[in-house]
Amino acid sequence: MSSVFTKFKHLIPVQKSSTGHQQLHEGGREWEDTYRDRWSFDKCVHSTHGVNCTGSCCWNIYVKNGLVAWENQEHNYPETSPDMPDFEPRGCPRGATFSWYLYSPHRVKYPYLRGELAELWREARRSHKTAYAAWQSIANDPAKTKRYKEARGKGGFVRSNWEEVSELIASSLLHTAYKYGPDRNFGFCVIPAKGMLSYAAGARFMQLMGGAGLSFYDWYADLPPASPQVWGDQTDVPESSDWFNAGYIMTWGSNVPLTRTPDAHFLLEARYRGTKVVSVAPDYAESTTAADAWISLKVGSDAAFAMAMGHVILKEYYWGEPAAFFTDYARRYTDFPFLVRLDKKDDGTYQPGRFLNAEDMGRKEKHAGFKYYVIDEITGKMVIPNGTMGDRWDNKKKWNLREENRDTGEKIVPQLSVLGGFDEVVTVDFPYFGNEREDRVLKRSVPAKYVRTAGGEVLVTTVYDLTLANYAIDRGIGGDCAKSYEDDEPYTPHWQEKYTGVPAATCIHTAREFADNSLKTKGRTMVIMGGGINHWFHADIVYRTILNLLLFTAAEGRNGGGWAHYVGQEKLRPAEGWARIMSASDWQAPPRLQNATSFYYFATDQWRSDEVDVRDLKSPLVDARYRHPADYNVLAARLGWLPSYPTFKKGGQQLHDEAAAKGIDVKKYIVESLKDKSLEFCVQDPDAPENFPRNLFVWAANLLGSSAKGNDFFNKYLLGTEHTVFAEEEGPTRPREIHWRETEENEKPGGAAEGKLDLLIDIDFRMAGTALYSDVVLPAATWYEKDDLSSTDMHPFVHPFQAAVDPLWESRTDWDTYRTLAKAVSKVAKEAGLKPYQDVVAPPIAHDSEGELAQPCGRVRDWSKGECEPIPGKTMPGLVTIERDYTKTYEKWIGLGPGAGTRQGAHGVSWDSAEQYEEVRRRNGMIENKDYVSYGCPSIYTARQACDAVLGLSSTTTGKAAVKAWHTVEENTGLKDLARISESRENERFTFEEIAVRPKESITSPIFTGSNNGRRYTPFTTNVEELVPFRTITGRQSFYLDHETMQEFGEALATYKPILDYRPIKKLLGETKEITLKYLTPHNKWSIHSMYFDSQQMLTLFRGGQTVWMNEKDAAEIGVKDNDWIELYNHNGVVTSRVAVSPRLPQGVLFMHHAQDRHINVPGSKITGTRSGTHNTPTRIHMKPTHMIGAYGQQSYGFNYYGPTGNQRDIYVVARKMQEVDWLED
Repeated sequence: MSSVFTKFKHLIPVQKSSTGHQQLHEGGREWEDTYRDRWSFDKCVHSTHGVNCTGSCCWNIYVKNGLVAWENQEHNYPETSPDMPDFEPRGCPRGATFSWYLYSPHRVKYPYLRGELAELWREARRSHKTAYAAWQSIANDPAKTKRYKEARGKGGFVRSNWEEVSELIASSLLHTAYKYGPDRNFGFCVIPAKGMLSYAAGARFMQLMGGAGLSFYDWYADLPPASPQVWGDQTDVPESSDWFNAGYIMTWGSNVPLTRTPDAHFLLEARYRGTKVVSVAPDYAESTTAADAWISLKVGSDAAFAMAMGHVILKEYYWGEPAAFFTDYARRYTDFPFLVRLDKKDDGTYQPGRFLNAEDMGRKEKHAGFKYYVIDEITGKMVIPNGTMGDRWDNKKKWNLREENRDTGEKIVPQLSVLGGFDEVVTVDFPYFGNEREDRVLKRSVPAKYVRTAGGEVLVTTVYDLTLANYAIDRGIGGDCAKSYEDDEPYTPHWQEKYTGVPAATCIHTAREFADNSLKTKGRTMVIMGGGINHWFHADIVYRTILNLLLFTAAEGRNGGGWAHYVGQEKLRPAEGWARIMSASDWQAPPRLQNATSFYYFATDQWRSDEVDVRDLKSPLVDARYRHPADYNVLAARLGWLPSYPTFKKGGQQLHDEAAAKGIDVKKYIVESLKDKSLEFCVQDPDAPENFPRNLFVWAANLLGSSAKGNDFFNKYLLGTEHTVFAEEEGPTRPREIHWRETEENEKPGGAAEGKLDLLIDIDFRMAGTALYSDVVLPAATWYEKDDLSSTDMHPFVHPFQAAVDPLWESRTDWDTYRTLAKAVSKVAKEAGLKPYQDVVAPPIAHDSEGELAQPCGRVRDWSKGECEPIPGKTMPGLVTIERDYTKTYEKWIGLGPGAGTRQGAHGVSWDSAEQYEEVRRRNGMIENKDYVSYGCPSIYTARQACDAVLGLSSTTTGKAAVKAWHTVEENTGLKDLARISESRENERFTFEEIAVRPKESITSPIFTGSNNGRRYTPFTTNVEELVPFRTITGRQSFYLDHETMQEFGEALATYKPILDYRPIKKLLGETKEITLKYLTPHNKWSIHSMYFDSQQMLTLFRGGQTVWMNEKDAAEIGVKDNDWIELYNHNGVVTSRVAVSPRLPQGVLFMHHAQDRHINVPGSKITGTRSGTHNTPTRIHMKPTHMIGAYGQQSYGFNYYGPTGNQRDIYVVARKMQEVDWLED
């Protein structure tokens, strides 16, 4: 009898008394079996989730009868310390629903081809001898490619198999490489810390192919450019447990309980401990509910409030009654004491120039242009202190923060101000960008000294003096300054009211609390920052105004203090070993790593309709070099500031052949051809077919459903399919450096308007937005079906993914997928008889290399204009030749190449890795096929082997490597006894088996700026406590950025810049009530962070599809009620959605939570007659020229370090009620 029926026998009496008052029942507890069986399981596997939520939480995955039955939180994190809370509980209800996806109707079970493409391919394959020739017959015929391109996004997939799809993909990649150049192939994946080997699998494949990997951190607008600008480091932040150590916390643009759910308990526990929490947010956010005070400022006005707070702190704690704790910190660890030249203008006034350097004083030594001066209080003389960037690459024993004269070794005390010994008080002009006054120049008095240089006498002052003048501090020397807080002078508390709506008294009170706490607690004042302020066009300047507050109050480099930026899971702890595998630099170098924002801006032709006029952004003190942002990107490509792939209009093999025909070296040929303009960069003609990107892989990401700013431009130009863009090319100006092709030309067969991509290949476990538009969809294993590694900013542990079940249906792990593709490439190349390809890589000039000194003084010198000579690696990108034998791709992909056994490192720190390489070989075994080029190399055939290689080669997971790394830092700085920091863990070597049992805390390494050795991790303690310089030009934290382009845009010092204010469309459509609103796309509460919105549980929790949020008064103005359908439009496209009406939003703002896939309950648009777009349809890419600076100190390029951001907040939309809903089902 089944257990279902068995339990009923216990309900039927065996015997009854005559009266019926007594019953005898059969005993036993078998009735409980059904319940017990529900919670029985065959095995429990420890794993995690690969989602960009920064949680990196431990989960137990329970398997029963071969199926994942449920998951719940694991509670095995190492303890913190007896006096503070532990990391548990970690996890959230959203994570607890993930197992639904394994068996969901959205699951991609098999390889799929777009029907039209499958038909073309199968016919071509039958009629051609090789796969390579078959693909050529399709790709070279515009009529055939148009047939499947215009079907993108319209369904019609057919089932394929792995052999067929891998052969097709390999053929397309090889065809592109040999016809146009391998740098026309691209791969896009995001956030490697959330799945290190998934990311590395595809990136390694792309690099061995000669393709380009696209960045993600800047593209997501998660990257804060202010971090490189201020510190020369990107997003080193405290772990969440360090919040508990703070005495005062401001959550500023970070909605901790919603976006950092597993860590939010630390915020509440800190508050219970007595920490005051202040929420700065325009809306009543979840973080506001956890705060003691709420500062509800107007949307986008954050920098105004921060500047006014800075005014109060400088006035009261620096100028009024100087706090020694603050001034000593600023003198030692910031650029406040450094001397800046004042440039005289025609009207007799001055403007801030560049830092005074040794070259100015006639010194001829190496890197004199990067050795800067301070005034020594002890002697009154100008000296060069230890620690400037010139000494980082010259006299390394002097690259430290000891307070010494770098020439004599004598003790010095850098002087903050020249006020005590000035020669003259001069009027200095500062740019101003506020909208309340016509005069955009602030004239402020600054004390200055005369200095006799090799070029004559110049006036100088200090960064400190300029900063006080900029903040309008009255020092009794005249000029435009604030006599009181009530003055309406930028940047007083009274002044900020007009922009923020916050009373001046609140600003003053908050600034005093902020500073007083830092004095009382010795720097334990913290600001938790996030996307609410980081997703604006001017996010970098907003961040700098806030970071200034932390530097003013000596809070950075302190446990419980400083900035805490959390937008994306960025801290990949075993970085060096991972980077070696990811970049394929164990076999070849350099990799092609492209900043994604620039790539998508040109690939989707958003440059053609860019609404930004640089004249609106520039400083009133100088003339802009260009008016169109695209021109600055061309400049950046030419000067080696940014990567630019594809690079040249001719492929590497063609350039080699032409150089050989002329009998000269290919590098010399390229330089000469660029100089005489017979060769151009591809970015100068993005719509030329030879410059198109041809193949794009997307994996572990959802480009077209999550991050594609200007989504419908992607549809139109990248894909050539249906879109809702209906008002184009309205820009105020056209680029000067780019060839403009008229619309008619772009619409010709094979033109840009027919779709630039030959193939879009998506690898995913769900049929999400990107998959629906792809040509090839490959089934990926879920997080519960693979082995991988995970780490995060939020805690210091490394732990694994483990396969609880084998990949379901025909899905494969990302590691296995790319191994399959690598094998297919080698097979197709052999069958086609392809010879090795001679490639030329043009890498940008890199940060943390001596190249960052390539262009001294921040001068912009363009060789194409005759301002200098084109010199690879100095005034233009480097040029490196690489031979690519595609028949060997698979052999290299599966073996860890000999390059990994030479040196490992990151951030300018490297060490000998031969010992670690041999250990990996012993542990993993080696490639045993003697015919392979990788014979004898350590095997990374499986993902688990690759995991162990990553752990064995990285200094955060191998103690011997950490100690070696510290010894290297000792040699590079002249500091002693740094290796002690990690010596207690020297004999540790993390293994996959070890962390599979329990997460393990990473080893302190110099590739990060803080220590977790007996303390909670927080950044920059190595700089502040151990005196290792910051990786900036002065070696200190930067208030002042003197590059010419920073001056051009008025951002040498922190300032206030309003949000962009462009009309949503030239002419409103009318016909019904409409309202224009600011459009913001914050994270969704009802999704698994930024990607997974379509699970049944998440949809059930809210409205079951796309929603937007409006203020109740705005809604009433157009006759909209809660749950009505509305339409949003601007010149970028149209969105239809249900509306949630709420008083928690301020007036004038509309929220549409991002990553709401449009395949769930999205009706047609009355405006376009087609199904409307996604949350990113109304957005577009806005390029900021200051993010393109390169080849100058900390403002040099690094992958996911510095570059234009995919910001999406400076947007307006027009909202209107839908009178009827059309599901387009007729």
